Order: sequence, then C-alpha cells, then structure tokens
Amino acid sequence: MKHTASAALLAISLCIALPVTAQVYQWKDENGKTVISDKPPVGQVRDQKKIGNASPSTSTNGQKQPSLTDREMDFRKRQKDAQESAEKKRKEDASAGEMQENCKNARNQLTSLESGDRISMHDDKGERYYMNDAQREQEIAKVRKFVETSCK
Repeated sequence: MKHTASAALLAISLCIALPVTAQVYQWKDENGKTVISDKPPVGQVRDQKKIGNASPSTSTNGQKQPSLTDREMDFRKRQKDAQESAEKKRKEDASAGEMQENCKNARNQLTSLESGDRISMHDDKGERYYMNDAQREQEIAKVRKFVETSCK
C-alpha cells in the first residue's frame, strides 16, 4: 500500500514539474485567430510570441540563474561568514569584559595606594616588607598612567 501511494505521489510530482519547464507560444494564424500552444507554430504566422521561460535556469530578463551547486556554495559561504563574525564578536566582547575587569582592579589598587594605609609587598625571596613613601609614589604614578591610558 505504501509503495502504491509513493508511486502515485511521484507521478503527480512529475506531472506538475513538466509544465513548469515547457515553452508556451502565442501567435495569430491565417484567419487572424490567436493560438496558444506548447508547440511552436508551423509555417508562416504573424505576431509570434514566446510566453514562459526558455528553461528553468533562465530568468525573465534573460540572465542565467545560478545553479543549485552555486547557490549551495553561496549559502555555505554566508553561513561561514556569519559564524566567523559571531566568533569575532564573542572575542571582542570577552576582550572588552576583561579590559573592564582590569580597569576596575587598577582603580581599586589606586584607591588603596592613595588611602595612606601601610601596604605590604613581597620581595624576590618571598619575604614581606612595607612600601616606603618613594615606592608608594612610584606605584601611584604607574597605576594612574595605566588607568588614564586603558580605562576610557
């Protein structure tokens, strides 16, 4: 039963598809009657016109339509471009978020340095020491410069 239904569906599809690619001609015969047919006229006729497309791959203005392969390649190219632009946007957003986080941390550090509280650091040996006023001023200048250039 399924085989019969699919065969019938195939036959109907073919019947519908065939007229789509057929040529339609219109002309006036010797008696002045307008004739419309899917076959070209035989002999001399007046006012012959082609109605319909020459083939399914030709548009109404005569330009060739891209083939299915060309359209598929264009579609895949557009998909790839969209993926690349989405990836680029994601990276830019991540970079912007990271930059905002760095600016926030630098501003917090600057606030701590300018507060006047004692700040401890670790030297190369891992021992803790406290910053003196000269070191604090150098660090404040460095952090301010970073904030001015990076945090806009």
